[in-house]
Amino acid sequence: MDYGWLLLSSMLVFLMQAGFLCLETGKIRSKNSINVAAKNISDFIIAAIIFWLFGFALMFGDSFNGFIGTSTLFFGANNSPYQISFFIFQMMFCGTAATILSGAVAERMSFRAYLYATILLTSIIYPISGHWAWASFYNENNIGWLQALGFVDFAGSTVVHSVGGWVALAAIIIIGPRLGRFDSAIPFPIGSNIPLSVLGTLLIWLGWFGFNGGSTLVFGDQVPGILLNTTLAAAWGGISAAAFHYYVYRYVDVTFIMNGVIAGLVAITASCHAVSPQASAIIGGIAGVILVSGTLWINKLKIDDALGVVPAHLFAGIWGTIAVAIFADLSLLDTGLSRPEQLFAQLVGIAAIGAYAFVIGFVGLKVINKIHPLRVSAEYELQGMNVSEHKASTELVDLLNNMHSQETRGNFSEPVPVEPFTEVGQIANQYNNVIQRVTDEIGKRDSAIDRFRSSEKRKSAILDSSMDSILSIDFKGNIIEFNHAAELTFGYLKQQVAGKNILSLFIPTEQQQKFVMSLEHKFAAADGLLINRRNSFRLQGHSGHLFPAEITITSTNVNDDLRNEYTWHVRDVTREVKLQTKLKQLAYSDPLTGLYNRTFLLQTLSRTLSYQIKSEGIVAVFFMDLDKFKKINDTLGHKAGDQLLNEVAHRLTQSTRNSDTIARWGGDEFVVMIAGDVNIALIHAKAREFLKVMREPMDLAGRQINIPVSIGIAVAIDEDITAEQLIQHADIAMYSAKQKGRDHFQFFHPDMAHKALKQFNFEQSIRQALQESDQFFLNYQPKIDAQRSIIGFEALVRWLHPEEGLIMPGEFIPLAEESDCIILLDKKVIHQAIEQLQVWREQNLKLLPVSINISGKHLISGNLVSFIQAELERSGLDGSLIELEITEGVLLTDFERCITVMTELKTLNISLSIDDFGTGYSSLNYLKRLPIDILKIDRSFVEECDTLKEDGQIVSTIISLAHNLELKTIAEGVETLEQFNFLLSKGCEAFQGYYFYRPLSSADICTLLKALGNSH
Repeated sequence: MDYGWLLLSSMLVFLMQAGFLCLETGKIRSKNSINVAAKNISDFIIAAIIFWLFGFALMFGDSFNGFIGTSTLFFGANNSPYQISFFIFQMMFCGTAATILSGAVAERMSFRAYLYATILLTSIIYPISGHWAWASFYNENNIGWLQALGFVDFAGSTVVHSVGGWVALAAIIIIGPRLGRFDSAIPFPIGSNIPLSVLGTLLIWLGWFGFNGGSTLVFGDQVPGILLNTTLAAAWGGISAAAFHYYVYRYVDVTFIMNGVIAGLVAITASCHAVSPQASAIIGGIAGVILVSGTLWINKLKIDDALGVVPAHLFAGIWGTIAVAIFADLSLLDTGLSRPEQLFAQLVGIAAIGAYAFVIGFVGLKVINKIHPLRVSAEYELQGMNVSEHKASTELVDLLNNMHSQETRGNFSEPVPVEPFTEVGQIANQYNNVIQRVTDEIGKRDSAIDRFRSSEKRKSAILDSSMDSILSIDFKGNIIEFNHAAELTFGYLKQQVAGKNILSLFIPTEQQQKFVMSLEHKFAAADGLLINRRNSFRLQGHSGHLFPAEITITSTNVNDDLRNEYTWHVRDVTREVKLQTKLKQLAYSDPLTGLYNRTFLLQTLSRTLSYQIKSEGIVAVFFMDLDKFKKINDTLGHKAGDQLLNEVAHRLTQSTRNSDTIARWGGDEFVVMIAGDVNIALIHAKAREFLKVMREPMDLAGRQINIPVSIGIAVAIDEDITAEQLIQHADIAMYSAKQKGRDHFQFFHPDMAHKALKQFNFEQSIRQALQESDQFFLNYQPKIDAQRSIIGFEALVRWLHPEEGLIMPGEFIPLAEESDCIILLDKKVIHQAIEQLQVWREQNLKLLPVSINISGKHLISGNLVSFIQAELERSGLDGSLIELEITEGVLLTDFERCITVMTELKTLNISLSIDDFGTGYSSLNYLKRLPIDILKIDRSFVEECDTLKEDGQIVSTIISLAHNLELKTIAEGVETLEQFNFLLSKGCEAFQGYYFYRPLSSADICTLLKALGNSH
C-alpha cells in the first residue's frame, strides 16, 4: 500500500509523545510529575481536535496568495486512504509542536493557562506558518510563499521545532523563572528519575525515524539513508554536548547527553534527505555545541527553561535550517538556487516564521495572562502542582502531613504509615526508626537513673562474690576497697588495710621501686605495670610469704578529677605456674630416658652459639649412634631395647658435667653439647671417655653385651653457624665413623660434607639409572673345578655413570641398601643375567649356572620367588641355571622367614649358597636347618690360608663342616697357585679368583666359551 509507510511513520511519531512524557516526568521534581503528565496528554488531545476541525485546512487547504489555506475543513469524510494517512501523519507533527511548550514552562504554568497556550499554538501559529513552507505537500499546486522563495525544511526543523521553541521562549519570558532557580548558590534540583528520562530520550530517538523517514511520504530508496543520517546526527549531538560540557565544567552531565541527542535530531530534520552521512555527523556535532552554549547563555540571562527546550528545539532548529544551504546536495533540493541564494531563502524563512511565531505567541500569551494568570501562586508552586492543580496527593505529601500532625499533637507513640517498596516508604520507615530510637533512649535514661540508685547496693555484693581478689587504690596508692577474696588471699581484713598504702603491705622490697615508678606514670610506663593489661608480678601476704600473681589494672576518673582511682584484679597463679613448669618439662624432655629432647637441644644450642660467638668461645657437639642397635632390638625385644637406651642415658649423664646438655635426638641417637672452658684436647679426651664407658659390658635379657657407638664431633669456634648446621655436621661425621669401622669417633671436616653430598647425589643417580637400560651392566667371573674346567659364573654388577665413569659395587651397593633401591637393583641384575643366558642359548653355547648375589631386604620382601618364577617362565630356562648367593649376616634378621623363602626357591630347582661364610654369626644350628647347597669361603680367610696357620685351620674346618653336612664348598679370592694347591688339598670342590679369571664382559665370556669348546 502506498499509504502503509505513512501509517507506520505516524505510529512512530505518536510514540514520541510517550518519549516526551518520560523525558519531562523524569527531569522535573516528583511533586509536579502528575501535572506534567496531564499537560502532555491534554495538549495532544487539543492539537488533534483543532487540526481536524480547521488546522489542516489552514495548513494544507487551497492557498490564499501563499499565506493561508482556505478549504478542507472537518477532514476525512470524502478523502482517500492515502489522504487520510497523510492527515494522520501531519496531525502527529502538530501534536509534537504543542508538546514542546510543556517542557519549557514545567513546574510553574497553570494547567488551564497551558491549555489556552496550546490552543493558541495549534490553531493560529503552527498551521499558518506551516502553510508558508509545506502547502504543496498535500496539493502540489498549492505553493506557500516561502516554498516559492526556495525555502526548504524537509521534516520540520523550523516548521515544527522552532515554532514550538519560539512560543516556549515567549512563555518563559512572560511567566519568569521558578522559585529559587537563580536565587542561591546551591544547585537547583534537577530530575527525580533520570533513568526514566533516558528511556524517554530513546523513545523520542526511535519515533524520530518516523518523523524524518515518513516525510518522504512513500517508502523509497531515500528512507535508509535518511534513517542513517538521523542516527548519526543524534549520536554526534549527544557526544559533542557531553564533551563540551565536560570541557566547561569538568564532569559529564547525563541531561546534556539527552538534550544533545535531541538537538542533533532537530538539526538534521531539515536536511536529512539531501546530505551525506559525514555532513550529518557534522550537523549533529555542531548542534550539541550550540545546545550547551545556548543553555549557558539563557541561564546567564536568567531565563528559566525547565527542560532546555529553547536550546534543543529553537536554537538547534535554526542551525539545522541554515545547514541545508551549507551541506545539502543542491540537485536533490531541486530549488534551482545557487548555494548563496539558498542560504538567503533559508534565512528569510527562519526570520519570517520566527517573527510570526514569537510575536503572535508573545501577544497572545500576554492577553491570556490578563484573562487568566499563566503562573500558579508561589504557595501552590511550593506545594507542588500535583496537589495544587489536580488535588492529587503523593506519598511524600501524606508523609509530611502525618509528621506535622505528630508535631501539633505532641504524640509520637504511633508510627507514621509506611508504603513498602518505595523511596518515600523507606524515608517513613527510617523516620519511625528514629522516633522509636529517641523514645527508647529516653526510656533507657530513665531506667539508668533507677539502676544507678541500686548499683551501689549491688557493688558490695559483686565484690564479695568475686573469686578474684579486687582492691581499689587512689592515686597515692592508698587502699579504698578490699573484697572478701582479697582478705583470703592476703590474710588481712578490710578494716585492717583500709586507708593504708599498698606499697608497704603487699609489694616486696625488690619490686617497690618498679611499683612506685608505675604509679607515678599512671601505670602507662612501658617497663612497669600497665593499665588494661595482664601483668605478671610477685606480691606478699600477711605472713610475708611471696606468691606469683596476675594483675589487671583499670582506671576510673571520679567527678572529672584528674586524680585517678585504680582497681586491681589480682589472681594467685601459684598452681598455674607449677603446672606450666610441669608442662615445660614434658615439652622439653624425652619420656623414655628423661633426657632433654630435640626441641630443647636446638633452642639451647642456638642460645649457646649466639653467646659463644660474642664471647669468642668454643661449642662442641657429639652426635652418637648405637652400632647394631636394631639387631639387638629385633632379637631381644623392644623392652630390652628400652633398657639399653636408659643405660646409655645413665652412662652419658655420669660422664658429663652439670653444664653440659645431653639429649636423645631420636631412636638410638644421642647428642651431647659442651661449651664454655673447652679446647680441642678436652674434646678428644671426652670422646675417648664416651667410647670407654660405652664399651663396658652390661647385662641385658640374661646376656652380657657391649654397647659400641659411633661418634661424630662438630666444633664451632668463633664462626657464624646455626644449631641445625652444627648438628648436621656432627651427624655427617658420625656416618663417617660408621663407614670407617664403627666404635670410634670422627671430627667433622668440610670434605665429609662434600662426600655426603656426593653420596646423596649418587642415591638420586641410582634411582634415575635404574629407570634406564644401559647404565647398570653385568660382568661375569668364571668358577672352576679341581680340573680347572669352567663350571659356572658369578654375575657382578657394574655402574657406568654418565659423569663419574665406571663405579664399582663397593661404592654404590651400600647406598642402594640404605636408599631402598636394592630390590630394584636385584631385579635388574636377575633380569639381565637370565637375558644373557637366553643370548648364549641362541648362540648355541653350553649353558652354565650363573650365581647372583641377593640382598637380605629382597629375600624377605615377599616378591622374590614370584619374580624369579616369572622370569624363568618368560625365558624358558630351567632353575638349575640360577644360583642365589645369600650373605650370612642376612639370616639373623628373620631366620624363620628366610627358611620359608629359601624352601620356595628350591622348588624352582635353584641352587642356594651362603656367601662370605665364616664372617658372621656362624651356627651349626641354622646351617643344618637351611636348604642350602654351597658354602662360599670368604676371601679374608683364603688370602693367607697357605701361610697363616690360623686362617688355614679355619678354611679346613669350613670345608670339613660342609662335607659333613653334604654341602659343596667354593673358595673366592684365589689369587696364587699356593692358595689353589692348599684349598685343593683340603678337599675344596670349586674355586674363583684372579688366579684363574678376572670378571669378564658378556662378549668376552662368549669368546672364552667358544675357545674352550664349551658349545653344543
